[in-house]
Amino acid sequence: MSDNKTTLPRLIFISDIRGKQENMSWMNEYTKPFESKYDIRVYCAQELAGIDKSISDKGLIHKQFIEGGIEKAVAKLIELESEQINIIAFSIGGTIAWKACLKSLNVENMILISSTRLRYETKPIKGNCTLLYGQLDAHKPDSDWLESMNLGYEIIDNAIHEMYREEKLAEKVCDNFLNT
Repeated sequence: MSDNKTTLPRLIFISDIRGKQENMSWMNEYTKPFESKYDIRVYCAQELAGIDKSISDKGLIHKQFIEGGIEKAVAKLIELESEQINIIAFSIGGTIAWKACLKSLNVENMILISSTRLRYETKPIKGNCTLLYGQLDAHKPDSDWLESMNLGYEIIDNAIHEMYREEKLAEKVCDNFLNT
């Protein structure tokens, strides 16, 4: 009997900075609607980046990402995903996805949620990408940057950086992705 998963398009999810060190049950709200339509893979951003798992301080974890972890994660993601994929990524996971797309990752559709480090990017990616940011996220890119990247984006009213952990947003994101 053949594995049906091999005939389904691939959809990957890349976690936020906390990865598997914290309860990721919120991720189920994103993966569940796609289970019968996609071959799903969930990647922990920390694992992709080779982050020291003995460190739990968010600031020190962030520092590891900035000091080479993002680049390690990009290389690992490209190594793991050689076929065309779809991506939904959260915070630092979106930065990893963006940078991997700039290198060679073959992405059909992508939604990046609260990926605030993208504000430092100067080169736009090609393809179908939507960016979502919370209105109250102090580190979201400004409107000039958003317009210059020539991608779809939405600012969610009264939402904070970790808005992606809310069921209501997960439902909206999944519905929009399924209807593209």
